[in-house]
Amino acid sequence: MNNVKDILAQNLIKLRTENNLTQTELAEKLNYTDKSISKWEHGETTPPIDVLKDIADLYNVSLDYLVTETPDEFYDKKYNVKENAPNKLLITLLSTSIVWIIATMLFVYSSIFKIERPWLFFVFAVPVSMIVLLVFNCIWGRRTLTFIIISILMWSTLACLYLYLLEYNLWSIFIIGAPLQVALVLWSQLKTSKRKR
Repeated sequence: MNNVKDILAQNLIKLRTENNLTQTELAEKLNYTDKSISKWEHGETTPPIDVLKDIADLYNVSLDYLVTETPDEFYDKKYNVKENAPNKLLITLLSTSIVWIIATMLFVYSSIFKIERPWLFFVFAVPVSMIVLLVFNCIWGRRTLTFIIISILMWSTLACLYLYLLEYNLWSIFIIGAPLQVALVLWSQLKTSKRKR
């Protein structure tokens, strides 16, 4: 029988690879260094208990699973990560589709009652969709996608303001986006502080 350190190391490797994460990506999520992740996966050290809990929550498994030799069949039935990933995507897409359903309903309503520029509801649905995607990405997604979503949110919000105030011809509003985009790119390059152990 393997010792707990070896079992933990094997389970950490299995969970990370099944979730298509690199050691660096996992380290980023846990706010540790990739060297720490490597040491855990080689059985050289073990993560603190609070980090084990974070890992269990991240992979949707129990602490017991992390430190127990578990047959693959049991794991596949109870914690199948491959089944959870499409569900997360579907939940995100369903939530985003609600925004577009509401935009469509408002468009139809405004068309019936002759409200000017009903197409603006679809334009405003873009930044609202980005907010929904941003929320779900913060829960389940990757840090790199956050910056792409924020960038689209920023530019689509500026476009909404421009189109809403079209009669004022405020094309210069897009100039605001340039320094904001530069700030966003710089922010994306910041490294989060990593705990070393």
